[in-house]
Amino acid sequence: MAQEHDLFDDIIEISKGFDFLKNPLGGVADALDPSAPQWNPADYKERPRGNTIPCLTCKNEKSGCTACMDVCPVDAIEVEEDAIEILDSCRKCGLCTAACPTEAIISPRLAPKNLYDDIVSAATSHETAYVTCTRALKRMPRENEVVVACVGDITAETWFSVLADYPNVSVYLPLGVCDKCRNTGGEDMLGEAIAKAEEWAGTGMGLEVDPKSLKCHKRREYERKEYMEKIARTTGLTVTKLNPATAALASVTQKLKAHRHQITQLERTLNTMCGTTTTKRRRSLTHGRQLVLSTLQNHPELAQNMQVSTPECDFDKCTSCGECVNACPTSACDLVGSGRFALESTYCLGCGACVKVCPEHALKLVEHDASNLVVVDPEAEEKAAQKAKAHEEAEKVKAEAKAKLDKMLDQVEKLAD
Repeated sequence: MAQEHDLFDDIIEISKGFDFLKNPLGGVADALDPSAPQWNPADYKERPRGNTIPCLTCKNEKSGCTACMDVCPVDAIEVEEDAIEILDSCRKCGLCTAACPTEAIISPRLAPKNLYDDIVSAATSHETAYVTCTRALKRMPRENEVVVACVGDITAETWFSVLADYPNVSVYLPLGVCDKCRNTGGEDMLGEAIAKAEEWAGTGMGLEVDPKSLKCHKRREYERKEYMEKIARTTGLTVTKLNPATAALASVTQKLKAHRHQITQLERTLNTMCGTTTTKRRRSLTHGRQLVLSTLQNHPELAQNMQVSTPECDFDKCTSCGECVNACPTSACDLVGSGRFALESTYCLGCGACVKVCPEHALKLVEHDASNLVVVDPEAEEKAAQKAKAHEEAEKVKAEAKAKLDKMLDQVEKLAD
């Protein structure tokens, strides 16, 4: 339901008019200013680098993983036993970073958590946030536009975490842009990632193909808060305390900070519970898995929508050789007790490396829902327990007061008789 326009909104509109009158040619002057930022697609691209530690092929050639090499449009990636080489012919499209299941191909700009922060920042402050590529936009992006080298650079896990809380995100991709692009495979990767994310989140992703449909409107509550903060800075008055409605929306920074804190607490919880293996190997979470776990922690009901694969062991065939443990990129596999295979599913990526390297074929991947990926938040549990205890004490006091009142009324009735 649309919010009613009030006097405060009128004041904001009038102030915008005054700002324009003060500098009516500001936009033209900025465009002609040589020091102003200019559109350069190269600013949104960077050459990735390889990390051999989580690389499946570097760990064991039997893993058979060639995801990064398969998706590279110019065959610029070579993976050997102890090295991942990115050749000079690299187009910096970033598709290899999204294709790698263990995040062994690194690009800081395209790291899932960084992309999540960029998209959420735009979605929190504006009515609609757009994600697009350099070929589609061809101009300096506005505040609510997130530009990547290729739209296929964003993983299903990132889209899922965004869609679960921010349905006002759309992809801007004009018709025919991908047909002429040399980043072959980017459109297919985007389609697969969004299809998964929509299924997991239970909501659809918006798509814009017409540049005239792109709007840049700030959220009403965000604009009001921003204006009140501007008054506070210029006058020194903490006017937000005078109008609680203007402080209803948490700032973008606060939201992102809270999300990072949640991930940190989640990692601490897992580290305490199962952070190391019996051989003292430290387990690790990829950025994508961190986003998924934090989202499922907030929305546990969505776990039923997700299908994940984890290895299952046939103990009659298992010889406890340890090949699966050595091949696991996150140390999710372990041999416990007298050498019995065990798995911490929160760390398992379903890459299948353990299945492929097992000499006895004792492991197989089994699909199931993601209910075992829901990590209980200790802080939330503690708060809920405190709330329940306070409610119980309040009810007890209420019952005691009622009993005393009933006793007094009985005495009054006896005196009246």
